[in-house]
Order: sequence, then structure tokens, then C-alpha cells
Amino acid sequence: MSDSTGPWMVVGLGNPGPEYAGNRHNIGFMVADLLAERMGGKFKRAHKAQAQVVEGRIGPPGPASARVVLAKPMSYMNLSGGPVTALKEFYKVPTDRIIAVHDELDIDFPTLRLKLGGGDNGHNGLKSITKSLGADYLRVRAGIGRPPGRMDVAAFVLKDFSSAERKELEWFVDRAADAVEALVTGGLERAQSSYNG
Repeated sequence: MSDSTGPWMVVGLGNPGPEYAGNRHNIGFMVADLLAERMGGKFKRAHKAQAQVVEGRIGPPGPASARVVLAKPMSYMNLSGGPVTALKEFYKVPTDRIIAVHDELDIDFPTLRLKLGGGDNGHNGLKSITKSLGADYLRVRAGIGRPPGRMDVAAFVLKDFSSAERKELEWFVDRAADAVEALVTGGLERAQSSYNG
């Protein structure tokens, strides 16, 4: 296991720009924004990486809280690995303390699954990160389900959540942020038992 004093890095995956803000593919950004709000921080441009970051702490006040770097790569989804690698090196974050928060087609909306490692399941953001870092990082997988009928997957993930989904979206983003906090403060097994749907 990694050095227990090193920081954590939580990477919300998405595409930059207002036209993508409500897309299913951007749920990672939504979770990162909520975590930044909870930490009382505002995203700022990272010095050495094409990303926005917030530095803060997660967990109870005092020595038990964990140092966390929240990151939103600004490179577009399929190039996420570059900014994540640059931030990992700059902040000296061990790979097993990196948490990627992303949309997941093979899990129904609104279900979460937490895991360490594994494949990318065709997700271009994960594919790019894995190519740069290897697969041994944590994932908070936010289920968005499969596209209806014959709709193209790429079109589906770049569409906004439906009006029915939006009724549950705030709760879902909140729950995903809780799951990230649980991962950081209590470890994978405990977080899985609480949040895996």
C-alpha cells in the first residue's frame, strides 16, 4: 500500500465548456464541483497541467482528515491521461490514491459501483489515464445505463440527462461525492459495502 501521509487525488472526468456541462459524460465534473463546494474551495488553473484544481481536506477536522487534490482535466475526455499524469508527478500522489469519478454505461442510472483497477470498458477518459498510469487506480463508477434503441453510444453520452433522470441527478451526484469521501476516509472495502448498488 502507499505512503499514508501522501495526498489523495480525485479526478472528475468530463469535457470542458458550457455546451457539455449537463451531459451524461460530465457527471465526474458535477461530483468534483460538489466536493469543491463541500471543501470550501474554488477551482483554479493548475500550474503545470492542463487542468483545474482545488486543494483541501476531506474527513473530520484535525489530524484524521486527509489532504486531497481535486482535479478536472481541461484537455477533453480522450486526452485526460496527460493532465492526470502531470498532476500526479507535481503533487507526488501514489497511483493507488488516485480516484477517477466517471460515467459508466454498463451500470443502470442511478447506481454507483466502486472498484480498484480493471478495464476501461470503452471509456475514452479511463483509456487515456490507464495508458499513462496503468490500471491500478480507484474508480467511482456512476451508472448512466445504455442508450435506448439504436442510439449511438457517443451521441448518448454527449446528451444531457433526461428530464426524468434530472429529478434524481442531484441526489445521485451527492451520493457519489459521499462515496468519494468514504473511499478517502475509510478505504475501499468499507466504502463498497456502503455505496455499491
